[in-house]
Amino acid sequence: MSYEDDQSATYVGSFPKGFGYGPEEPELEGVPSRGDDKPRILLMGLRRSGKSSIQKVVFHKVSPNETLFLESTNKIIKDDISNSSFVQFQIWDIPGQIDFFDQTFDSEYIFGGCGALIFVIDAQDDYMEALSRLQQAVTRAHKINEAIKFEVFIHKVDGLSDDNKIETQRDILQRATDELADAGMDNVQLSFYLTSIYDHSIFEAFSKVVQKLIPQLPVLENLLDIIISNSKIEKAFLFDVVSKIYIATDSSPVDMQCYELCCDMIDVVIDMSCIYGIRDDGAFDNESGSFIKLNSGTVLFLREVNRHLALVCILREDGCENRGIIEYNFKCFRNAIQEVFVARNKQALGRNGIEGGDIGLSIGSGGGTTGDPRMDRVVKSVHSDDGDLRGLNGTTNGIGHGVMNGMMDRDNMD
Repeated sequence: MSYEDDQSATYVGSFPKGFGYGPEEPELEGVPSRGDDKPRILLMGLRRSGKSSIQKVVFHKVSPNETLFLESTNKIIKDDISNSSFVQFQIWDIPGQIDFFDQTFDSEYIFGGCGALIFVIDAQDDYMEALSRLQQAVTRAHKINEAIKFEVFIHKVDGLSDDNKIETQRDILQRATDELADAGMDNVQLSFYLTSIYDHSIFEAFSKVVQKLIPQLPVLENLLDIIISNSKIEKAFLFDVVSKIYIATDSSPVDMQCYELCCDMIDVVIDMSCIYGIRDDGAFDNESGSFIKLNSGTVLFLREVNRHLALVCILREDGCENRGIIEYNFKCFRNAIQEVFVARNKQALGRNGIEGGDIGLSIGSGGGTTGDPRMDRVVKSVHSDDGDLRGLNGTTNGIGHGVMNGMMDRDNMD
């Protein structure tokens, strides 16, 4: 079995060559950066099902039309996605012709360190063979690693009508479930997504997959709930700017049109930064931000969290009358995010037997503050529990914020 690291560094569209994935922001000293420590996502499926195209469009900003010229994958391609402290993983593109039962296929190594397995099915082709391979892959992988998340991308649905999309998804779901039941794998859960590289569905699907690999997700959702409840914001996303994957959102349902608006706003901000910025690698920095008012009365708000993360919010026009409140609340949010970064690094140090007590965890020691007591409480839970994030969804209930709520009350009275 041969392996190859994808060293491609060519990016198209809005992003300059230097604005890609890589160790742009150094981690704390002593934290390992070995690829083996990162979650692994496997892209599997039959030949020509669209696996490589998905990877190139989402993570390397290749135009969907350019993927028509990609050669078929004939070896395992490893792509290291190193971006923020929340988005660090490897994507392995597995050739469709691989036989899982071949002795040269090292199943223990491939599936052992896998966080998620994405199986891509071409919805425009006969998918009976694909379903059979899906059952083989799930059965083999689950026996080796029961913690794997199994995701099914019903791909290339752009060529189907709405009725055919629903019928195809229903048929694939039913057949896949029946085959797993026949194999005695009733306890395995599969998640299904309708995807296409020609719209935002592939980005939303990958967002859902990546979120399952982020142990800090409950904390991030809590922080987003806090900021929208105090800022008259209707919807908030925490975006990975390069890939336009949202790694967290608030607890309200996600509307596809809102997500597409936020993605388009990121493109506009990056385009403007690259055109008028003073740096060759783009001007997305700690001062980056934008307010865009739409004809519908909706306002889009973007602020940089770090070089690769951005908070993108949707609010009504009357909700941004006092932008000072929004800016203050955002600063509290950004401070809390930085503290979660520190907590994650502390956990990484602890896993490697390195003493992490002298890193300067101001929130964990009770000596610092994000500016928002509720955010402080959420972040303290991360530090004190050493990464045990269970039950944090309810940690902020019933805790007030005198500064924020008081300002909002005065604003409402006006």
